Amino acid sequence: MATEFLIGTRGSQLATTQSGMVRDQLAAHWQNEIDPRLEIISTKGDVDSTSLSQIGGQGVFTREIERALLDSRVQLAVHSLKDLPTDMDERLQLSAIPVREDIRDVLVTADGGGLDQLPDGARIGTGSSRRQAQLLAIRPDLQFADLRGNVDTRLGKVTHGELDAVVLAAAGLHRLGHGDRISCYLDPNQILPAPGQGALGLQTLKSDSVAHRLLSALNDPATHTSVTAERAFLASLGGGCRAPIAAWARMEGEQLRLDGAVLSLDGATVCRGTLAGNSEDATRLGAQLGEQLKAEGALALMADAG
Repeated sequence: MATEFLIGTRGSQLATTQSGMVRDQLAAHWQNEIDPRLEIISTKGDVDSTSLSQIGGQGVFTREIERALLDSRVQLAVHSLKDLPTDMDERLQLSAIPVREDIRDVLVTADGGGLDQLPDGARIGTGSSRRQAQLLAIRPDLQFADLRGNVDTRLGKVTHGELDAVVLAAAGLHRLGHGDRISCYLDPNQILPAPGQGALGLQTLKSDSVAHRLLSALNDPATHTSVTAERAFLASLGGGCRAPIAAWARMEGEQLRLDGAVLSLDGATVCRGTLAGNSEDATRLGAQLGEQLKAEGALALMADAG
């Protein structure tokens, strides 16, 4: 008889959809060994409607799920990796990172037009300082409104005419089947994504060798390598949710390329760099780029961001 295997997840539609994908993949791969089921866990970020920049976004969507893992109430925690702090509890580990979705940010507008078609002073919905700063670097006239809530709520702000556009992650819209709402994909060379964007982190106890073995079947080496470099870059900077920090790593042939940036909140000042190296050096590459940008003034920009 298959053993029950509990998966801790947030209760939002996107979170349960993503965790449901992991559940189904585990069930298909280990169908006679485990019976994976979702366990809904409410997090601080789900119940506190305060702006993420005010409550401090690092860990607000993950701490309670990690606590359930540490208390052995669940055997697996599924996170949107961009929400998971780099300073993880030493008793926990990322056992697997599945194939990554689209890393890009997208624009959803009422008329389906792109960034260039937005009127002067257009009101854009996003709670991300990273998105705001990079958009301001291209369009200094744009105005921004904080945006919280589930994906349907955010899309409704445009549908009902409250905002001219909203910026969302392509990955979430794809996973929810809302790809038809995307007006344009933002060029990742201009709008770098958040570290870990589009990737899921499958977290377990280090001591749970059974869970680690089960999850190894879902790991994608190329995604794992890329995200490792991005998170090492973020860790080197010690960045939190308020600072506009962006990173994008990917394999280009045999080389791992990492682009990273730290911006002022108004997008007027940017510290940006690119490094390439072997995939085995992902952690070193991320840390090296972080140190490089710190030497170029990134820490001052982060301090100004609060």
